[in-house]
This record gives sequence, C-alpha cells and structure tokens, in this order.
Amino acid sequence: MALADADGVAALSMRAVAQRLGLSSMALYPYVGSKDGLLDGLVDLLVADLVPTLPAGDGDGDWRERLRGLARAVRRIGHAHPGAYALMMGRPSTTPDAARLVELLYRALLDAGVPPPQVPRLERLLTTLVLGFVAAELNGRFASRHPDRGPAADAAELPAHAALDPELRAEVDWDAEFEADLDDGIRLIELTAATSAARAATPVAAG
Repeated sequence: MALADADGVAALSMRAVAQRLGLSSMALYPYVGSKDGLLDGLVDLLVADLVPTLPAGDGDGDWRERLRGLARAVRRIGHAHPGAYALMMGRPSTTPDAARLVELLYRALLDAGVPPPQVPRLERLLTTLVLGFVAAELNGRFASRHPDRGPAADAAELPAHAALDPELRAEVDWDAEFEADLDDGIRLIELTAATSAARAATPVAAG
C-alpha cells in the first residue's frame, strides 16, 4: 500500500515489494501466488480499512444518511490512498468485508422502498457514481475550473460552450458538488420507490 500510494499502481511489482521487505521476489509467491494476488490483496485491504468507518446499517437511522455516510467513507479512503484507489475501479473484491459493504447498500435501498428487482441495478448505479467521482478527482480529470473549458469558446463551433462560458470559468467546490450528486442519487431512489408504490396501489382493470 505504501508503494502504491507513493508511486502509483504502475510501480508495483513483486520485485519492488520484495525489495521493500528485504526478501527475494520468489519468497513472496507462497503468500500471494502472483502479482494478481498481490493486487487483489490491496483491494481487500482498502475495503477492510473502509468497513470500520461505515455506519452500522442495522436499520437504525434514516436510509438517506446511511447512504451518504457510505459514500463519504469511500471518498475518504480514496483521498487517503490515491495510488491504490484505482484498483477499486477494476478489481472485484469477494471478501466478507466486501460482502458487508454491499449488504449495507442493499439494506438502505430496501429500507427506502425500492422494489427488490430494482435494488441490484441501483446499487451498481450508485457505486459507479461514487467510485467514478472520486477516481476523477484523484486522476486529475477534475480541475479547479471545468476541464472542458479550454480557451475562450468559439460561438460558431462550440455554441453550448460559449453560452456556458461564465459557468465554465467559475471555480468549482468539489465537496459541494459531491454532496449535490449524492442528493440527486437519493432523489432517484425516492422516485423509484414512489413509482413502484403508486403502481402497486393502482387497481388492475378487469379484462
């Protein structure tokens, strides 16, 4: 983890880790099996570091605040371990801690009234929103001003850019934008639950 945080995942190798530990590369293989095993272990470590910071998720408290707590915890882990965080985007974790994390999301969505067939899809949407936002913060896609602004927009070639020029020049508060995105995600959950409830309450016309 220290190597990844210092130099990025690209710098990780069995050799680099072995040198850090004062071992030969071959001495690592009985413990991790391969470089893939090493990288999977890093993902598991990130998830294990994340879980103790999460809300209990035992049904107490508003589901909205539980989801916000989950999202904020993921963002904190990303900023604490920027080098290793990219692994969370591309390597699944199947540890008990990872299952607990998804369980908390499932419970919050069910408590919100989301119908079970919609829960897995909304879980994927929300995790993609949060993981992607944090990844964009860390890899530089997000800048202090809008990354697509560039030089002054040519109204003929980029009319929408030109129309939005004052907004694209403004400084962005990424903390506020993250919270606004969470609010939008929560509104989508509320809409999904409300639509399902309305359909369930509508009597079926006799054929």
